[in-house]
Amino acid sequence: MKSMNKLLLALSFLVGIVTANSQTPWVAPKSADAISNPLKNDLTAIKKGKAIFVQFCAICHGDKGKGDGLAGAALNPKPASFITEKFLKQTDGAIYWKLTEGRPPMAGYKETLSETQRWQLVNYLKSLKK
Repeated sequence: MKSMNKLLLALSFLVGIVTANSQTPWVAPKSADAISNPLKNDLTAIKKGKAIFVQFCAICHGDKGKGDGLAGAALNPKPASFITEKFLKQTDGAIYWKLTEGRPPMAGYKETLSETQRWQLVNYLKSLKK
C-alpha cells in the first residue's frame, strides 16, 4: 500500500509539472538571446537541418512545422508551430536554447544532437515561413 501511495504521489507530481508547463509561456532566459548563430544564412545548414527535422521533429510538429504532427495530437501543451510570428520573433539563441534544454513534453537534444546539428535545425525552422 505504501508503494502504491508513493507511485500515486509521484504521478501527481509529474502531472502537476506538465499542467504547469502547459499554462506558462515557454520563455528562454535573457542570456540565451546573446548566443550567436554560427551558421546564420548558411544554405547547406538549412538543408541538413531539414533532414534532422524529418527524423526528430516532424512526428510532433508536422511535416510543414505547423504543430500538427500525429504524435503531437495527444500532447499538452501542443507542439509549437514554427510559422507563427510569435515563434519567428524569437532570437536564434532562444530557439537553440529551447532545443538544447527541452521542457516536458518536448525533449531536450543536448545529448542527442551535436551543437552544429542544433544550429542547423534552428536555421531550418527559421526558413519554414519562407
